[in-house]
Amino acid sequence: MNELQTETLLIIICSVIVISYVFSILSRFIKIPSVLLLLFSGMLLRVIADAVNFQIQLPAKFIEMLGVVGLIMIVLEAGLDLKLGKAKIPLIRNSFLSALILLLLSSAVLTAILYYMLHEPLLKCMVYAIPLSIMSSSIVLPSLHALTPAKKEFLVYEASLSDILGILLFNFIAANEIINTNAVLGFSTNLLLSIVLSLVLSFVLFLIMAKTKLDIKFFLVFALLILIYSGGKIMHLPSLIIILVFGLMINNWEKIRIKYLTSIIAQDKVDEMRHLLHSITAETSFLIRTFFFILFGFTISLNLLIEREVVIVGGLMVLGLLLLRFLYLRFFLRTNLFPEVFFIPRGLITIVLFYKIPDSFKLSSFNEGILFFVIVATSLIMTIGMLFYKKPMDEMVEDAHFVKDELSKKILE
Repeated sequence: MNELQTETLLIIICSVIVISYVFSILSRFIKIPSVLLLLFSGMLLRVIADAVNFQIQLPAKFIEMLGVVGLIMIVLEAGLDLKLGKAKIPLIRNSFLSALILLLLSSAVLTAILYYMLHEPLLKCMVYAIPLSIMSSSIVLPSLHALTPAKKEFLVYEASLSDILGILLFNFIAANEIINTNAVLGFSTNLLLSIVLSLVLSFVLFLIMAKTKLDIKFFLVFALLILIYSGGKIMHLPSLIIILVFGLMINNWEKIRIKYLTSIIAQDKVDEMRHLLHSITAETSFLIRTFFFILFGFTISLNLLIEREVVIVGGLMVLGLLLLRFLYLRFFLRTNLFPEVFFIPRGLITIVLFYKIPDSFKLSSFNEGILFFVIVATSLIMTIGMLFYKKPMDEMVEDAHFVKDELSKKILE
């Protein structure tokens, strides 16, 4: 491993952050998602490093840890973005059904492709197919700046719900080598327990944020959320539900009708917490996403992407995902197809879940290049859809991280 001076390392880290902000602004004009620019930058750095014979080992655990923290931030950000209410019922219903049905259909199709192409056990193929069936909110959410509010809102809900449902399905399948009634009952019990714990722990976190007199409290809450998530994983609980419920409670506190709770924490205090937490969560997600995709791009070998098996299996998967989305939007949801049909990106959650696949479910013949191919190809397809989507420049806004309060209210309320 090549030794880097401290100053050189600091220059590299800060330069990456500055470049990521430039990408976020640049994506407004060129309609290429900033995350994809980061991924390609990481791949370019790998090519340059190989050319000058510079080698550096990136610990898999470090990238996985970065991904897990990013996962927590994404789910929390999703909870802070989702507004509940009667007026939202049609939108929530349509986006939920879209996320659930496409997740299940995509998992079935990708499982079949892996099963027939790799000749591996069906359940193992399913464990690999589920992460590849999850729409990536880490790529979708920062890429919606050129869409109308209605399209943007639908995709925010769909991507967020796809993340959550996909993670729950993956945890259920990966935790059970035999799927039977006992497995379903055990998972349902854990899910119910997580929901009860979510309500209790969310209120405790609320009290910490509302009552503490210290100015430094939000990263304390983040640390507690990570502890809750890690503890829940050790106890085999779907602990991301806790993170989601916490975000939903903050964003929908005015819907709570329990006088005792609302008397303890006033609405104006919650509004202040929501504004600051949303801002800090977005900034933290931006930072983690920046380094995660740069580092992940750096690990991608271009030689893997052009292997015959990778192109055939990966191409069939991407084609299946695109065709399923087209058929669902056209014949079931009966909504405008353009550019929603192109929103099939796979990203951070797919990668994190691949790191989480238990050894007992590993596919011996699975080529990692297939994962790289699907992520790159689906992101490029989304980019192509955005490039051909026309909208007046005066209606376009900055990347999600630069959205002003007025725009946020229009979209999220």
